[in-house]
Amino acid sequence: MKILIPLVLVCSVRIAMAQEPVSNRQREIVFTSVNVIPMDSERVLENQTVIVKEGKIIALGDASKIKHSRDALVINAKGKFLLPGWAEMHAHVPPIEDIQPMKDVLMLYLANGITTIRGMLGHPKHLELRAMINRGEAVGPHFYTTGPSFNGQSVKTAARGSEMVREQKAAGYDFLKLHPGLTKQTFGAIATTAKEVGIPFAGHVSFQVAVWRAIEAGYSSIDHLDGFMEAITPAADTLAEQQIGLFGSWIAKYADESRIPKLVTALRNNRIRVVPTQALAERWQSPWAAVEYTEAPEMKYMKPEEIQNWVTAKNNYLANPSFTKEGAEKYVAMRRKLIYECQKNGVEILLGSDAPQVFNVPGFSIHHELKYMVDAGLTPYEALRTGTVNVASYLGKADTGTIKIGNVSDLVLLGGNPLKDIRQTRSIEGVMMGSQWLSKDYIQKQLKSLEKSK
Repeated sequence: MKILIPLVLVCSVRIAMAQEPVSNRQREIVFTSVNVIPMDSERVLENQTVIVKEGKIIALGDASKIKHSRDALVINAKGKFLLPGWAEMHAHVPPIEDIQPMKDVLMLYLANGITTIRGMLGHPKHLELRAMINRGEAVGPHFYTTGPSFNGQSVKTAARGSEMVREQKAAGYDFLKLHPGLTKQTFGAIATTAKEVGIPFAGHVSFQVAVWRAIEAGYSSIDHLDGFMEAITPAADTLAEQQIGLFGSWIAKYADESRIPKLVTALRNNRIRVVPTQALAERWQSPWAAVEYTEAPEMKYMKPEEIQNWVTAKNNYLANPSFTKEGAEKYVAMRRKLIYECQKNGVEILLGSDAPQVFNVPGFSIHHELKYMVDAGLTPYEALRTGTVNVASYLGKADTGTIKIGNVSDLVLLGGNPLKDIRQTRSIEGVMMGSQWLSKDYIQKQLKSLEKSK
């Protein structure tokens, strides 16, 4: 017996340190001495034992009272913090025929603790990828996907709008993605048909449609705060689209805060969810130069030519005749105000950052988004809810978003307490994706393989 016990311990350490996922389908995986942030309220359960098996949390409680099987994989999590995995509700997966680049992007999300994504520019190949993930043939977050874009080019007539809705519903997409360029007529046909066949629509608000019609029509979520700036700016409806700027960037200096209550009340009363993608605004539409972002460590996961495209987009924004430093600062501040008022007044915010997009690297950008929401006035707990509890409510998944017995074991293990410092969401020690434990060693190995040559 004196010989057997050390052998078992050595074996457990080797498995825990392995650079491959470890399944909990046939054996228990146990987190010991861990601090649990269950997300059902703002609290920490200290020195807990959490046991997962077959993709579910099967035990949770004081370490002295919970027993596990002898062949369990035991993870010593003393001093660490266990939370539900996060969702990225405005993600992008390459809309191409090749599955491998899609898998690479999925790994960037997983490596950052993101266990659910909503892909916001669909492709038929995404349906195949979603099926592979569901069958366990690919490692990736839970994948909800929109279909190909509804926009001014793809939808020229109301009849075509209705037809596309039916096509995408039949194909099996989860959501419809709306882009700019829709008219009142084409949007009306899309919204009416979507309700008839039972598929939600989300995304941009077209200039001709405007946010009040979008709210009335029942958007599943309005992303980017699109149309919000126009709604709170006097005489915005007399301006041309080019004068408004992307998401109202050129008119924010004229915005009237006294108009915000009417907007947030309409959003709340109509149960419209909001995906701010504030990271996109703060990094692309801020007054700061591109160099503020290009040297960030996560840029090594993007191709140099894509980074250059982002630099060009940023420089074009700064060079626009309508740009002023003061105007950009007011724009960012007003967006923060809108986010805060949504939170304060019961509008459900969903976590999303729009990656890969200008200076937003998939996965990594969600940590920026969380920080920007705290900068907007949310507490760290409120910010974390946007990617956990709120998403569970939105998707109708009662067994996700919190840590409790019976819930799905989508978990992230952190080195520090994000309730005290939201930047601790970056200190990832491992990710439990349903039935798969991805150790820090495995994550680092995968990230290394995804680095792009400069």
